[in-house]
Amino acid sequence: MDAKGVMIETPGLHLETELWASGVKFIGGVDEAGRGALAGPVMAGVVILPNISQLALTLSGVRDSKQMTPRQRGVWALKIKEIALAWAVGSASADEIDAVGILPATRLAVTRAIQSIALMPDFLLMDYIHWPGLQNPHHMLPKGERQSLSIACASVLAKTERDSVMELLDGQYPGYGLAQHKGYGTEHHRVAIESDGYSPIHRRTFVIKNYIHHKTL
Repeated sequence: MDAKGVMIETPGLHLETELWASGVKFIGGVDEAGRGALAGPVMAGVVILPNISQLALTLSGVRDSKQMTPRQRGVWALKIKEIALAWAVGSASADEIDAVGILPATRLAVTRAIQSIALMPDFLLMDYIHWPGLQNPHHMLPKGERQSLSIACASVLAKTERDSVMELLDGQYPGYGLAQHKGYGTEHHRVAIESDGYSPIHRRTFVIKNYIHHKTL
C-alpha cells in the first residue's frame, strides 16, 4: 500500500515469460504519457527487457508510473536504462495533436519510439490503445502497466522523459507553471491560460474544449 493506504498493484512477468518460452526473443513493452495534458507533447516509451533470472527482483520498485513519486521514477528510470537490452522514447508535438487528434498523435509517438530503438521488438506488450491495422505482433492490455513489468518500465521512461521536457518548456514559457503540473489542467494552469492566452506549446483544441466545460460547470 502507498502512504494513503491505497493498494499498489505490482506488475509481473507472466506474459513475458510465456512469450520467451514460446521462442520470442525481444519483447517491447510500450506505454505513453501526456495524453490528457493541455500543453506539451504526448510521449511514448518502448523498453526491451532481458530474459534473465531475478529480473523481477532487480526491478522490484517499478510499477505504474502514476503510483510512483517523482523521485522514485527518477531512480528507477536510471535502473531501467541500465538493465534494458534497448529502450527509446518518441513524441508527437502539440501542433501535431491539434492537427490529427490525440489518438493518432499517440500512435505516431509510439511508432517513432519503435522506429528509433536499437533492437526491433519481435512482439509488443502495450497498454490498451485503439489501433486498427497495427501490423506488429502485439497484445494490448487495459491498465497494462499494472500487469506487465515491460509496460510498467515503458510507463516510467515515458513519464520521466516527458516531465524533463515540460521542465525545460517552463523556462521558455514562464507563468503557466509547467514545471509543477507538467501541462495538465490544474486550476492555476487554467487561470494562466485565461490571463495570458495560449503559448506555442499549448494544445488549442484541448484548451478550448476543457476550459469552456470548466467555465460552465
